[in-house]
Amino acid sequence: MVRFLKPGKVVIVTSGRYAGRKAVIVKNTDQGEKAKGKRPYPHAVVVGISRYPRRVKIAMPKKKIAKRSTVKPFIKTYNYTHLFPTRYNLDIDFKTVNVLTDPAAKQKQHKTVKRALTKRYKTGKNRWFFTKLRF
Repeated sequence: MVRFLKPGKVVIVTSGRYAGRKAVIVKNTDQGEKAKGKRPYPHAVVVGISRYPRRVKIAMPKKKIAKRSTVKPFIKTYNYTHLFPTRYNLDIDFKTVNVLTDPAAKQKQHKTVKRALTKRYKTGKNRWFFTKLRF
């Protein structure tokens, strides 16, 4: 069977709190982990967009444009059955991203992810990824 859920693949989350949100696979585990307390099912660590950037008009002040151009990310582990793959790929390097439990490290990681996603949004690349799904 061909493995198509690879790092960099854009997916749509189909269940849970972030259902309908777009995300990028950072790390994938196709077989699952058999050890006790681990996830025995195939899963992936994803970085997604919790709050999409809002529409910006030319007449808006720079401060308002900066506020509306921010992205709120999430980092989460999902079972493959809760991810819907798309044809798109995103080439942002998230190699150091992992699901953390330490609050200080988690906050620092969220800031770096947010910075990377906001930077990519402002360049204008991967426009589809940064638009809210309409359904």
